[in-house]
Amino acid sequence: MTFTTRLTAAVLCGAVVAASVPVTASARPARGSLLDVVPVSTMDTNQLVTYLGDYDLDASRVRFAVEAKRITYRTIDAFGKPTTASALIVLPRNEDRTPRQATWLHGTTGYRGSVASVADGNDRAATYLFASAGYLTTAPDYLGLGTGPGHHPYVDAPSTVTASVDALRAAREFAARRGLRPDPRVMITGHSQGGHAAMALGQALHRGADPRLEVGALAPIGGPFKPSLLVARATNDEITNGVAYMAYWTVAWNRLHHLYDDPAEAFRDPSIEALFDGDHRNEDIFRHLPATMEKLMTESYLDRVKHPTGILRAKLREADGYCDWRPAVPVTIYSSAGDKDTLLETSAYCDQRLKRHHARSTLVDLGADVNHGRAAKLALPRILADFDRT
Repeated sequence: MTFTTRLTAAVLCGAVVAASVPVTASARPARGSLLDVVPVSTMDTNQLVTYLGDYDLDASRVRFAVEAKRITYRTIDAFGKPTTASALIVLPRNEDRTPRQATWLHGTTGYRGSVASVADGNDRAATYLFASAGYLTTAPDYLGLGTGPGHHPYVDAPSTVTASVDALRAAREFAARRGLRPDPRVMITGHSQGGHAAMALGQALHRGADPRLEVGALAPIGGPFKPSLLVARATNDEITNGVAYMAYWTVAWNRLHHLYDDPAEAFRDPSIEALFDGDHRNEDIFRHLPATMEKLMTESYLDRVKHPTGILRAKLREADGYCDWRPAVPVTIYSSAGDKDTLLETSAYCDQRLKRHHARSTLVDLGADVNHGRAAKLALPRILADFDRT
């Protein structure tokens, strides 16, 4: 859930149909169909070892050179309307015509230009780690980020899932053009917001979101698995970066669920809403935010968030539920006692909920000296080793 800067310190494409001509299901553009491919970079193994080292990632499993592409593909928005999204695909340069698949789901960013398909950074490094070990790796930007149009529906699992499933479909189409037949099993991992998304995506694939895809492994890192708890803690200024998370969440969920009519109802400074348009860099967002929740929100709105009712309460309960199922594969959840952003407590909650459904779940505490951002760097090599054994 951490903003990209804190980890380290688009247009609708489709045919226009005349109103007099009925649109049938077969006439609609297929979700996940590939629209555009743009080269991003290539690296040989020596370059990868240096590159991954620069991001404090263990490069001991580098085996292959990689090539990365930004793709644009068709999907739907949070209201089910056609739109487009972007993703990064990274391929190992080897002779394997049936590569294994991995997907990396990124953490919180308010800026559309900081995702892996657009900018170098921790998320791109994670994809190169998996690809260099032989995995065709997909990293969806989510809706409204990267080159996708509109606003990002932050911590809205249903729309994150549709964009992520459609990214995997587009990756399969791209692979087919290269003469590849990827393994249908998808190794799923992600950090922070992406940890929550990993469980939601795993649940969707488990339930048949695409019959050509299945869950191969699940390894979320530091996910906000119980948003209702994190909201409650944030309102009391008990989590790191809580003001930023709450501001982003409030704006995004208002766009989805109409929580207020005017930003002045929620924010003491109504101009805060405009910071979350996708075009403000993360450092600019932080610069304009107050230090505490009382300075961020109006008294009445803060009280409403502390005691949610109606649609807000219902959607928080829904967001809490993505660990309430029984995966067919073992789940390893990584967190740390030193994580003051998403809290070890919410990872323990996910582990407990999975076990209640008789899932094979393991919670790994990376230590009291490991903060939210560092947890991903420590977990990723272990996750890759587990994927290789799966």
